[in-house]
Amino acid sequence: MSRRIALTFVALIAALLVVAVVPIGVAVDAKERESFRFDAISAGRQISSAAEEYLTDHHPPTAMNAALADAAKHHDCAAVYGPDDSLLASAGCSATTDAHARALVVTARTARDHEQTAQNGAWFLAAVPVSDDDKYSGTVVFGRSTGELDEHMTVLWVWLGLTGLAALILGVALSLRLARWVSRPLSGLGAAAARLGDGELTVRAETSHGPAEVRALAATFNRMAERTQTLVHGHRAWVADVSHQLRTPLTALRLRLDVLAAETEGGTAAELAGALEEIGRLSRLVDGLLAVARAEGRVPRREPVDVGAVAAERVAAWEPLARERRIELELPETAGAIGSEAVARLGAGDLEQMLDNVLANALEAVPDAGRVQMRVSRVDGRVLLHVIDNGPGMDEPAKQAAFRRFGNPDARGNGLGLAIVHRLITANGGAVRLTDTPGGGLTVELDLPSVS
Repeated sequence: MSRRIALTFVALIAALLVVAVVPIGVAVDAKERESFRFDAISAGRQISSAAEEYLTDHHPPTAMNAALADAAKHHDCAAVYGPDDSLLASAGCSATTDAHARALVVTARTARDHEQTAQNGAWFLAAVPVSDDDKYSGTVVFGRSTGELDEHMTVLWVWLGLTGLAALILGVALSLRLARWVSRPLSGLGAAAARLGDGELTVRAETSHGPAEVRALAATFNRMAERTQTLVHGHRAWVADVSHQLRTPLTALRLRLDVLAAETEGGTAAELAGALEEIGRLSRLVDGLLAVARAEGRVPRREPVDVGAVAAERVAAWEPLARERRIELELPETAGAIGSEAVARLGAGDLEQMLDNVLANALEAVPDAGRVQMRVSRVDGRVLLHVIDNGPGMDEPAKQAAFRRFGNPDARGNGLGLAIVHRLITANGGAVRLTDTPGGGLTVELDLPSVS
Protein backbone atom coordinates (compact mmCIF):
# COMPACT_ATOMS: atom_id res chain seq x y z
CA MET A 1 0.00 0.00 0.00
CA SER A 2 2.80 2.43 0.90
CA ARG A 3 4.52 1.76 -2.40
CA ARG A 4 1.30 2.27 -4.35
CA ILE A 5 0.53 5.60 -2.65
CA ALA A 6 4.13 6.80 -3.07
CA LEU A 7 4.25 5.83 -6.75
CA THR A 8 0.94 7.60 -7.38
CA PHE A 9 2.18 10.82 -5.82
CA VAL A 10 5.54 10.61 -7.59
CA ALA A 11 3.83 10.10 -10.96
CA LEU A 12 1.53 13.06 -10.28
CA ILE A 13 4.40 15.33 -9.22
CA ALA A 14 6.50 14.26 -12.21
CA ALA A 15 3.61 15.00 -14.56
CA LEU A 16 3.07 18.42 -12.98
CA LEU A 17 6.78 19.22 -13.27
CA VAL A 18 6.85 18.22 -16.93
CA VAL A 19 3.75 20.29 -17.65
CA ALA A 20 5.11 23.31 -15.75
CA VAL A 21 8.90 23.29 -16.21
CA VAL A 22 9.23 22.24 -19.86
CA PRO A 23 6.88 24.95 -21.25
CA ILE A 24 8.66 27.60 -19.13
CA GLY A 25 12.02 26.49 -20.48
CA VAL A 26 10.78 26.44 -24.06
CA ALA A 27 9.19 29.88 -23.69
CA VAL A 28 12.30 31.45 -22.14
CA ASP A 29 14.53 29.83 -24.77
CA ALA A 30 12.34 31.15 -27.60
CA LYS A 31 12.21 34.63 -26.08
CA GLU A 32 15.98 34.81 -25.59
CA ARG A 33 16.67 33.65 -29.14
CA GLU A 34 14.14 36.11 -30.57
CA SER A 35 15.77 38.91 -28.57
CA PHE A 36 19.19 37.80 -29.84
CA ARG A 37 17.91 37.81 -33.43
CA PHE A 38 16.36 41.26 -33.04
CA ASP A 39 19.58 42.72 -31.58
CA ALA A 40 21.66 41.23 -34.40
CA ILE A 41 19.33 42.60 -37.09
CA SER A 42 19.32 46.03 -35.35
CA ALA A 43 23.13 46.08 -35.33
CA GLY A 44 23.11 45.15 -39.03
CA ARG A 45 20.69 48.01 -39.77
CA GLN A 46 23.00 50.52 -38.07
CA ILE A 47 25.87 49.44 -40.30
CA SER A 48 23.47 49.52 -43.29
CA SER A 49 22.63 53.17 -42.49
CA ALA A 50 26.30 54.05 -42.39
CA ALA A 51 26.94 52.13 -45.64
CA GLU A 52 24.03 53.89 -47.33
CA GLU A 53 25.84 57.28 -47.10
CA TYR A 54 28.74 55.74 -48.96
CA LEU A 55 26.88 53.64 -51.54
CA THR A 56 23.89 55.86 -52.28
CA ASP A 57 24.97 59.39 -51.34
CA HIS A 58 28.62 58.82 -52.37
CA HIS A 59 30.02 60.22 -49.15
CA PRO A 60 33.42 59.13 -47.89
CA PRO A 61 33.45 55.60 -46.35
CA THR A 62 34.55 56.99 -42.99
CA ALA A 63 31.26 56.31 -41.16
CA MET A 64 30.94 52.88 -42.76
CA ASN A 65 34.46 51.88 -41.76
CA ALA A 66 33.89 53.16 -38.22
CA ALA A 67 30.73 51.06 -37.92
CA LEU A 68 32.59 47.98 -39.18
CA ALA A 69 35.42 48.60 -36.72
CA ASP A 70 32.97 49.01 -33.87
CA ALA A 71 31.35 45.66 -34.75
CA ALA A 72 34.74 43.96 -34.76
CA LYS A 73 35.54 45.60 -31.41
CA HIS A 74 32.49 43.87 -29.91
CA HIS A 75 33.60 40.51 -31.36
CA ASP A 76 31.02 40.62 -34.14
CA CYS A 77 31.58 40.28 -37.89
CA ALA A 78 30.35 42.53 -40.70
CA ALA A 79 30.82 42.88 -44.44
CA VAL A 80 29.51 45.35 -47.04
CA TYR A 81 28.68 44.16 -50.56
CA GLY A 82 28.04 46.31 -53.60
CA PRO A 83 25.04 46.12 -55.93
CA ASP A 84 26.89 43.54 -58.02
CA ASP A 85 27.51 41.39 -54.93
CA SER A 86 31.18 42.33 -54.83
CA LEU A 87 32.83 42.61 -51.40
CA LEU A 88 33.60 46.25 -50.62
CA ALA A 89 34.71 46.09 -46.99
CA SER A 90 34.69 43.69 -44.03
CA ALA A 91 35.73 43.50 -40.38
CA GLY A 92 35.98 40.76 -37.80
CA CYS A 93 35.85 37.09 -38.76
CA SER A 94 35.38 35.41 -42.13
CA ALA A 95 31.85 34.14 -41.38
CA THR A 96 30.40 37.13 -43.33
CA THR A 97 32.61 36.68 -46.39
CA ASP A 98 32.51 32.92 -47.09
CA ALA A 99 30.35 31.10 -49.61
CA HIS A 100 27.46 30.72 -47.17
CA ALA A 101 27.41 34.49 -46.57
CA ARG A 102 27.59 35.25 -50.31
CA ALA A 103 24.61 32.97 -50.96
CA LEU A 104 22.72 34.93 -48.29
CA VAL A 105 23.65 38.19 -50.12
CA VAL A 106 22.06 36.87 -53.31
CA THR A 107 18.88 36.08 -51.39
CA ALA A 108 18.84 39.54 -49.79
CA ARG A 109 19.37 41.24 -53.15
CA THR A 110 16.39 39.38 -54.54
CA ALA A 111 14.20 40.29 -51.55
CA ARG A 112 15.49 43.91 -51.59
CA ASP A 113 13.53 45.38 -48.69
CA HIS A 114 13.49 42.38 -46.33
CA GLU A 115 16.24 41.22 -44.01
CA GLN A 116 17.40 37.63 -44.44
CA THR A 117 18.85 35.51 -41.63
CA ALA A 118 20.73 32.24 -41.54
CA GLN A 119 22.86 30.13 -39.22
CA ASN A 120 26.45 29.56 -40.29
CA GLY A 121 27.92 27.14 -37.79
CA ALA A 122 28.27 28.99 -34.50
CA TRP A 123 27.43 32.32 -36.15
CA PHE A 124 24.08 33.98 -36.71
CA LEU A 125 24.02 35.95 -39.96
CA ALA A 126 21.68 38.83 -40.86
CA ALA A 127 21.70 40.23 -44.41
CA VAL A 128 20.29 43.81 -44.49
CA PRO A 129 19.72 45.40 -47.94
CA VAL A 130 21.11 48.93 -48.47
CA SER A 131 18.50 50.94 -50.37
CA ASP A 132 17.10 54.43 -50.73
CA ASP A 133 13.73 55.17 -52.34
CA ASP A 134 13.45 51.54 -53.45
CA LYS A 135 16.82 51.79 -55.17
CA TYR A 136 19.02 48.80 -54.24
CA SER A 137 22.62 49.85 -53.56
CA GLY A 138 24.15 46.86 -51.79
CA THR A 139 23.92 44.52 -48.83
CA VAL A 140 25.36 44.46 -45.31
CA VAL A 141 25.94 41.04 -43.77
CA PHE A 142 26.22 41.12 -40.00
CA GLY A 143 27.34 38.10 -37.97
CA ARG A 144 27.20 37.46 -34.24
CA SER A 145 28.39 34.35 -32.37
CA THR A 146 25.66 32.24 -30.70
CA GLY A 147 28.11 30.63 -28.26
CA GLU A 148 27.24 32.91 -25.34
CA LEU A 149 23.50 32.49 -26.03
CA ASP A 150 23.82 28.71 -26.22
CA GLU A 151 25.82 28.66 -22.98
CA HIS A 152 23.20 30.82 -21.29
CA MET A 153 20.40 28.53 -22.47
CA THR A 154 22.32 25.46 -21.31
CA VAL A 155 22.69 26.98 -17.84
CA LEU A 156 18.97 27.81 -17.86
CA TRP A 157 17.97 24.24 -18.75
CA VAL A 158 20.36 22.84 -16.15
CA TRP A 159 18.85 25.03 -13.46
CA LEU A 160 15.35 24.11 -14.52
CA GLY A 161 16.28 20.42 -14.48
CA LEU A 162 17.90 20.70 -11.04
CA THR A 163 14.89 22.58 -9.73
CA GLY A 164 12.54 19.92 -11.09
CA LEU A 165 14.73 17.14 -9.67
CA ALA A 166 14.81 18.81 -6.25
CA ALA A 167 11.03 19.22 -6.35
CA LEU A 168 10.66 15.56 -7.36
CA ILE A 169 12.94 14.38 -4.54
CA LEU A 170 11.02 16.51 -2.07
CA GLY A 171 7.78 15.11 -3.45
CA VAL A 172 9.07 11.55 -3.08
CA ALA A 173 10.06 12.19 0.53
CA LEU A 174 6.70 13.76 1.34
CA SER A 175 4.78 11.01 -0.48
CA LEU A 176 6.67 8.29 1.40
CA ARG A 177 5.97 10.04 4.67
CA LEU A 178 2.30 10.40 3.77
CA ALA A 179 2.09 6.77 2.63
CA ARG A 180 3.64 5.55 5.87
CA TRP A 181 1.38 7.84 7.88
CA VAL A 182 -1.62 6.17 6.27
CA SER A 183 -0.39 2.57 5.85
CA ARG A 184 1.42 1.96 9.14
CA PRO A 185 -1.71 2.27 11.31
CA LEU A 186 -3.56 0.03 8.84
CA SER A 187 -0.75 -2.52 8.94
CA GLY A 188 -0.79 -2.40 12.73
CA LEU A 189 -4.56 -2.83 12.70
CA GLY A 190 -4.24 -5.82 10.36
CA ALA A 191 -1.59 -7.40 12.60
CA ALA A 192 -3.78 -6.82 15.67
CA ALA A 193 -6.75 -8.44 13.89
CA ALA A 194 -4.59 -11.44 12.97
CA ARG A 195 -3.40 -11.82 16.56
CA LEU A 196 -6.96 -11.54 17.82
CA GLY A 197 -7.99 -14.23 15.35
CA ASP A 198 -5.18 -16.44 16.66
CA GLY A 199 -6.59 -16.21 20.17
CA GLU A 200 -4.67 -13.30 21.75
CA LEU A 201 -7.72 -11.61 23.22
CA THR A 202 -5.76 -8.88 25.02
CA VAL A 203 -4.39 -7.35 21.81
CA ARG A 204 -5.43 -3.78 21.01
CA ALA A 205 -4.74 -1.52 18.02
CA GLU A 206 -2.92 1.83 18.20
CA THR A 207 -5.38 4.74 18.10
CA SER A 208 -3.05 7.76 18.26
CA HIS A 209 -1.52 7.68 14.77
CA GLY A 210 -2.77 8.02 11.22
CA PRO A 211 -5.75 9.80 9.64
CA ALA A 212 -8.90 10.37 11.66
CA GLU A 213 -10.76 7.64 9.75
CA VAL A 214 -8.06 5.07 10.54
CA ARG A 215 -8.01 6.10 14.20
CA ALA A 216 -11.79 5.73 14.33
CA LEU A 217 -11.51 2.28 12.74
CA ALA A 218 -8.86 1.29 15.30
CA ALA A 219 -11.07 2.50 18.14
CA THR A 220 -13.98 0.46 16.76
CA PHE A 221 -11.73 -2.59 16.51
CA ASN A 222 -10.63 -2.12 20.12
CA ARG A 223 -14.25 -1.98 21.27
CA MET A 224 -14.97 -5.15 19.32
CA ALA A 225 -11.91 -6.89 20.79
CA GLU A 226 -12.89 -5.82 24.30
CA ARG A 227 -16.42 -7.08 23.76
CA THR A 228 -15.11 -10.37 22.38
CA GLN A 229 -12.78 -10.77 25.35
CA THR A 230 -15.66 -10.08 27.74
CA LEU A 231 -17.92 -12.59 26.01
CA VAL A 232 -15.26 -15.32 25.88
CA HIS A 233 -14.27 -14.80 29.51
CA GLY A 234 -17.93 -14.73 30.52
CA HIS A 235 -18.54 -17.96 28.65
CA ARG A 236 -15.57 -19.60 30.31
CA ALA A 237 -16.78 -18.41 33.72
CA TRP A 238 -20.22 -19.82 32.93
CA VAL A 239 -18.67 -23.15 31.97
CA ALA A 240 -16.75 -23.25 35.25
CA ASP A 241 -19.90 -22.44 37.25
CA VAL A 242 -21.94 -25.09 35.45
CA SER A 243 -19.17 -27.61 36.02
CA HIS A 244 -19.19 -26.92 39.74
CA GLN A 245 -22.98 -26.78 40.06
CA LEU A 246 -23.68 -30.01 38.15
CA ARG A 247 -20.84 -32.27 39.17
CA THR A 248 -21.25 -31.79 42.90
CA PRO A 249 -24.93 -32.89 43.18
CA LEU A 250 -24.37 -35.74 40.72
CA THR A 251 -21.45 -37.00 42.79
CA ALA A 252 -23.47 -36.72 45.99
CA LEU A 253 -26.42 -38.54 44.39
CA ARG A 254 -24.20 -41.33 43.18
CA LEU A 255 -22.69 -41.77 46.67
CA ARG A 256 -26.16 -42.01 48.22
CA LEU A 257 -27.24 -44.57 45.64
CA ASP A 258 -24.06 -46.58 46.25
CA VAL A 259 -24.87 -46.70 49.97
CA LEU A 260 -28.45 -47.75 49.29
CA ALA A 261 -27.35 -50.38 46.78
CA ALA A 262 -24.99 -51.90 49.32
CA GLU A 263 -27.78 -52.20 51.91
CA THR A 264 -30.53 -53.61 49.69
CA GLU A 265 -31.11 -56.91 47.92
CA GLY A 266 -33.35 -58.39 45.32
CA GLY A 267 -35.42 -56.30 42.98
CA THR A 268 -34.62 -53.05 44.78
CA ALA A 269 -30.89 -53.67 44.34
CA ALA A 270 -31.40 -54.25 40.62
CA GLU A 271 -33.33 -51.01 40.30
CA LEU A 272 -30.62 -49.15 42.19
CA ALA A 273 -27.96 -50.68 39.90
CA GLY A 274 -29.91 -49.40 36.90
CA ALA A 275 -30.17 -45.97 38.52
CA LEU A 276 -26.41 -45.95 39.14
CA GLU A 277 -25.84 -46.81 35.50
CA GLU A 278 -28.06 -43.92 34.42
CA ILE A 279 -26.24 -41.60 36.87
CA GLY A 280 -22.94 -42.67 35.32
CA ARG A 281 -24.33 -42.05 31.86
CA LEU A 282 -25.61 -38.64 32.96
CA SER A 283 -22.20 -37.77 34.43
CA ARG A 284 -20.50 -38.70 31.18
CA LEU A 285 -23.05 -36.68 29.24
CA VAL A 286 -22.43 -33.61 31.45
CA ASP A 287 -18.68 -34.02 31.04
CA GLY A 288 -19.13 -34.20 27.28
CA LEU A 289 -21.35 -31.13 27.19
CA LEU A 290 -18.82 -29.20 29.25
CA ALA A 291 -16.06 -30.31 26.88
CA VAL A 292 -18.09 -29.09 23.89
CA ALA A 293 -18.76 -25.77 25.65
CA ARG A 294 -15.07 -25.32 26.38
CA ALA A 295 -14.25 -26.10 22.74
CA GLU A 296 -16.79 -23.51 21.55
CA GLY A 297 -15.60 -20.90 24.02
CA ARG A 298 -11.93 -21.27 23.08
CA VAL A 299 -10.26 -19.01 20.53
CA PRO A 300 -7.09 -21.02 19.82
CA ARG A 301 -3.78 -19.35 19.24
CA ARG A 302 -2.37 -21.42 16.43
CA GLU A 303 1.16 -22.69 16.15
CA PRO A 304 2.94 -25.23 13.92
CA VAL A 305 2.18 -28.85 14.89
CA ASP A 306 3.92 -31.94 13.49
CA VAL A 307 0.87 -34.08 12.65
CA GLY A 308 2.85 -37.27 12.10
CA ALA A 309 4.61 -37.00 15.46
CA VAL A 310 1.37 -36.31 17.35
CA ALA A 311 -0.38 -39.21 15.57
CA ALA A 312 2.43 -41.61 16.54
CA GLU A 313 2.30 -40.36 20.14
CA ARG A 314 -1.47 -40.91 20.45
CA VAL A 315 -1.25 -44.37 18.86
CA ALA A 316 1.36 -45.32 21.47
CA ALA A 317 -0.86 -43.94 24.26
CA TRP A 318 -3.93 -45.96 23.15
CA GLU A 319 -2.00 -49.12 22.29
CA PRO A 320 -2.40 -50.79 25.73
CA LEU A 321 -6.22 -50.50 25.61
CA ALA A 322 -6.29 -51.77 22.04
CA ARG A 323 -4.04 -54.70 22.96
CA GLU A 324 -6.29 -55.59 25.88
CA ARG A 325 -9.20 -56.00 23.49
CA ARG A 326 -7.00 -57.59 20.81
CA ILE A 327 -7.69 -54.65 18.46
CA GLU A 328 -5.05 -53.93 15.82
CA LEU A 329 -4.15 -50.22 16.19
CA GLU A 330 -1.53 -49.13 13.68
CA LEU A 331 0.07 -46.14 12.03
CA PRO A 332 1.95 -47.13 8.82
CA GLU A 333 5.69 -46.44 8.87
CA THR A 334 5.33 -44.32 5.73
CA ALA A 335 3.30 -41.84 7.80
CA GLY A 336 6.48 -40.83 9.60
CA ALA A 337 8.12 -39.74 6.35
CA ILE A 338 4.98 -37.92 5.25
CA GLY A 339 4.54 -36.43 8.68
CA SER A 340 7.88 -34.67 8.44
CA GLU A 341 6.26 -32.53 5.73
CA ALA A 342 2.74 -32.56 7.24
CA VAL A 343 2.86 -29.58 9.57
CA ALA A 344 -0.49 -28.01 10.47
CA ARG A 345 -1.26 -24.72 12.23
CA LEU A 346 -3.43 -25.57 15.25
CA GLY A 347 -4.08 -24.48 18.80
CA ALA A 348 -1.84 -26.03 21.45
CA GLY A 349 -3.19 -29.45 22.50
CA ASP A 350 -6.15 -29.36 20.07
CA LEU A 351 -4.89 -32.14 17.80
CA GLU A 352 -4.21 -34.40 20.78
CA GLN A 353 -7.75 -33.89 22.09
CA MET A 354 -9.30 -34.47 18.66
CA LEU A 355 -7.35 -37.70 18.14
CA ASP A 356 -8.19 -38.94 21.65
CA ASN A 357 -11.90 -38.45 20.98
CA VAL A 358 -11.77 -40.06 17.53
CA LEU A 359 -9.70 -43.02 18.77
CA ALA A 360 -11.94 -43.49 21.82
CA ASN A 361 -15.01 -43.66 19.59
CA ALA A 362 -13.29 -45.99 17.13
CA LEU A 363 -12.00 -48.40 19.79
CA GLU A 364 -15.42 -48.42 21.41
CA ALA A 365 -17.20 -49.10 18.13
CA VAL A 366 -15.05 -51.88 16.66
CA PRO A 367 -15.54 -55.43 17.95
CA ASP A 368 -12.84 -57.39 19.74
CA ALA A 369 -10.03 -58.46 17.38
CA GLY A 370 -11.00 -55.58 15.09
CA ARG A 371 -8.74 -53.06 13.39
CA VAL A 372 -8.19 -49.26 13.61
CA GLN A 373 -5.68 -47.62 11.27
CA MET A 374 -4.44 -44.03 11.15
CA ARG A 375 -3.00 -42.42 8.02
CA VAL A 376 -1.32 -39.02 7.46
CA SER A 377 -1.03 -37.43 4.02
CA ARG A 378 -0.51 -34.06 2.38
CA VAL A 379 -2.73 -33.16 -0.60
CA ASP A 380 -2.95 -29.78 -2.40
CA GLY A 381 -1.46 -27.78 0.45
CA ARG A 382 -3.72 -29.41 3.10
CA VAL A 383 -2.81 -31.98 5.75
CA LEU A 384 -5.22 -34.92 5.85
CA LEU A 385 -5.42 -37.34 8.78
CA HIS A 386 -7.65 -40.43 8.43
CA VAL A 387 -8.79 -42.72 11.26
CA ILE A 388 -10.16 -45.91 9.64
CA ASP A 389 -12.00 -48.66 11.49
CA ASN A 390 -13.84 -51.85 10.49
CA GLY A 391 -16.66 -51.44 12.99
CA PRO A 392 -20.40 -51.31 12.30
CA GLY A 393 -20.13 -47.88 10.71
CA MET A 394 -22.88 -45.24 10.68
CA ASP A 395 -25.91 -44.67 8.48
CA GLU A 396 -26.51 -41.29 6.83
CA PRO A 397 -28.89 -39.89 9.51
CA ALA A 398 -26.38 -40.82 12.21
CA LYS A 399 -23.56 -39.15 10.27
CA GLN A 400 -25.58 -35.95 9.91
CA ALA A 401 -26.40 -35.93 13.64
CA ALA A 402 -22.92 -36.94 14.83
CA PHE A 403 -21.59 -33.36 15.08
CA ARG A 404 -24.49 -32.00 17.12
CA ARG A 405 -24.40 -31.72 20.89
CA PHE A 406 -27.11 -34.31 21.31
CA GLY A 407 -26.20 -36.18 18.18
CA ASN A 408 -26.34 -39.91 18.92
CA PRO A 409 -25.83 -40.75 22.60
CA ASP A 410 -25.82 -44.44 23.46
CA ALA A 411 -25.29 -46.59 26.50
CA ARG A 412 -21.58 -47.07 25.93
CA GLY A 413 -20.57 -43.40 25.85
CA ASN A 414 -21.74 -39.85 25.93
CA GLY A 415 -22.01 -39.54 22.14
CA LEU A 416 -20.24 -36.13 22.10
CA GLY A 417 -16.75 -37.11 20.98
CA LEU A 418 -17.29 -36.12 17.34
CA ALA A 419 -19.14 -32.95 18.37
CA ILE A 420 -16.05 -31.89 20.34
CA VAL A 421 -13.83 -32.76 17.36
CA HIS A 422 -16.07 -30.70 15.07
CA ARG A 423 -15.94 -27.64 17.35
CA LEU A 424 -12.16 -27.82 17.76
CA ILE A 425 -11.29 -28.34 14.10
CA THR A 426 -13.65 -25.63 12.80
CA ALA A 427 -12.25 -23.19 15.37
CA ASN A 428 -8.82 -23.88 13.84
CA GLY A 429 -9.99 -23.34 10.25
CA GLY A 430 -10.21 -27.03 9.29
CA ALA A 431 -12.98 -29.52 8.56
CA VAL A 432 -14.03 -33.04 9.55
CA ARG A 433 -15.83 -35.53 7.29
CA LEU A 434 -17.34 -39.00 7.85
CA THR A 435 -17.22 -41.60 5.07
CA ASP A 436 -17.78 -45.33 4.83
CA THR A 437 -14.75 -47.60 5.01
CA PRO A 438 -14.52 -49.97 2.00
CA GLY A 439 -15.55 -53.39 3.28
CA GLY A 440 -17.43 -51.96 6.25
CA GLY A 441 -16.69 -49.49 9.01
CA LEU A 442 -16.30 -45.74 9.42
CA THR A 443 -13.53 -43.39 8.25
CA VAL A 444 -13.06 -40.06 10.02
CA GLU A 445 -11.15 -37.57 7.85
CA LEU A 446 -9.57 -34.55 9.55
CA ASP A 447 -8.74 -31.79 7.04
CA LEU A 448 -6.15 -29.63 8.82
CA PRO A 449 -4.84 -26.19 7.77
CA SER A 450 -1.24 -26.43 6.61
CA VAL A 451 1.53 -24.04 7.67
CA SER A 452 2.60 -23.19 4.11
